[in-house]
Amino acid sequence: MSTIDFDLFRISEDHEALREAVRSVADDKIAPYAAEVDAESRFPQEAYDALVASDFHAPHVPEEYDGAGADALATCIVIEEVARACASSSLIPAVNKLGSLPLMLGGDEALKAKYLTPLARGEAGFSYGLSEREAGSDTASMKCRAVADGDEWVLTGQKSWITNAGFSEFYTVLAVTDPEGARGSNVSAFIVEKSDEGFTFGAKERKLGIKGSPTRELIFDKVRIPGDRMIGEPGTGLKLALRTLDHTRVTIGAQAVGIAQGALDTAVDYVKERSQFGRKIAEFQGLQFMLADMAMTLEAARQLVYVAAAKSERNDPDLPFFGAAAKCYASDVAMQVTTDAVQLLGGAGYTVDFPVERMMRDAKITQIYEGTNQVQRIVMARQLLKR
Repeated sequence: MSTIDFDLFRISEDHEALREAVRSVADDKIAPYAAEVDAESRFPQEAYDALVASDFHAPHVPEEYDGAGADALATCIVIEEVARACASSSLIPAVNKLGSLPLMLGGDEALKAKYLTPLARGEAGFSYGLSEREAGSDTASMKCRAVADGDEWVLTGQKSWITNAGFSEFYTVLAVTDPEGARGSNVSAFIVEKSDEGFTFGAKERKLGIKGSPTRELIFDKVRIPGDRMIGEPGTGLKLALRTLDHTRVTIGAQAVGIAQGALDTAVDYVKERSQFGRKIAEFQGLQFMLADMAMTLEAARQLVYVAAAKSERNDPDLPFFGAAAKCYASDVAMQVTTDAVQLLGGAGYTVDFPVERMMRDAKITQIYEGTNQVQRIVMARQLLKR
């Protein structure tokens, strides 16, 4: 019989210490502003300042660029714990990883040093520009163009649904560089700076949830990009973008787990205090069964996310399946758990006096962005059929 290392199934002491540290920051400096951030649809500056001060705003950046050098699981724990308090705020570390990961995967050392260092120091945010109005799930149909002009590229077009647009200083942008080239092999990745001439933003989207994270269009009107701002080789952008999503879908799973945990915590506290028919409603078996199901599926989602994070760190060949599975399952669980939390609080849950209605609204987007859950199932099925 083979020997099993049971430490593989236990979170390390370092990771648990990290969780305690992030939870302390989230409880003390993020959660108190979460309702206000949502109500006013404003950027959570308090959260950003607290995350920068504690080095949790972009924990994935390697130490050689002045970053914390957190592994994939540690980064997920940071996102999970911040999302437990405020989903909008959790998009700070999540989107900083999404925006900068193509650079980490495909950029040269000079480009990494130039852009990862200010990100790590909290001097700049990093967003990701892939989707367009008519190119959402079908990313290869994008219309944004980059035309060579000497040693420069001229970027024209738009990107839609860009998280933290207008706040971030840096943007990874995907554009067609060879209109006659083969579909999927004619796209390149560039870094665009907020200050680049001709680069502007659309109006803020009015959204159901994550209202503290600005979502806007990126608009490029003949924006000149130096040639050294291309990430990797021409024509490799879409492959790089999809590799990035294999890794970052895991972080959306972590965000979903955090949102669900916040809702479950609130529901448990509420039913232990609320009385009906002369006793605490926590004593009613029907509600106990709801709580048990919420906790069971949440824990299953958390473990799937953690396994996917380990695969992300190792860059395992089955990461595309596990990344899609973690994002898909955890987001479905978050939607169900938050909806049940509203139900458990009854009329109180339907009011803004309690955070579960916000959490339910925030949870919905986790089923949509970084690939809808229908697309995740396509990804999983393709991986299964390749075996």
